[in-house]
Amino acid sequence: MKRAGEVFSAIFDEGMMRKADGYSTFVSCWKDLAEKNGIAAAAAHSRISSLERGLVWIEVDHPGWKQILQTKESKLLSDFRYRFPELDISGISIMLSRPGSSPQEPPQNPDDKSSAKATLQKEKPLIDLPEANGYEAIKDTALKEVLMRLERSIAEKEKNSGK
Repeated sequence: MKRAGEVFSAIFDEGMMRKADGYSTFVSCWKDLAEKNGIAAAAAHSRISSLERGLVWIEVDHPGWKQILQTKESKLLSDFRYRFPELDISGISIMLSRPGSSPQEPPQNPDDKSSAKATLQKEKPLIDLPEANGYEAIKDTALKEVLMRLERSIAEKEKNSGK
């Protein structure tokens, strides 16, 4: 006979795993839905940030992507409802990322001194010589900035994971 603790542990672990798997499936469907609706490029510039009170919150990195997603909002809502009827989704809210962040980076609290310091540290170039990083060939400044943020983000994650 199993102890009560073992039974509770098995129940909660299984339930939590199902919930986590469902959330993962929900968030990872974004690329597929964007492609299905003819806006595949938007998936690289946006992400599902949360699901609260029946609203799917989508974060974008530029106002242009917000406008594009708004043109497909009713179709996206219909697709979300079809794929996830159990979530009782009632709407979509599309929001612009804060300046200096991207949809892949969580927003920071401006009152938090440690997050402000982390932001300043992220803005420092990884390599002092611009010729060494290959960005000088990129003429589009917005693309260059996004790639540089991506590089800093990857370096920070590798540093934090001990690689």
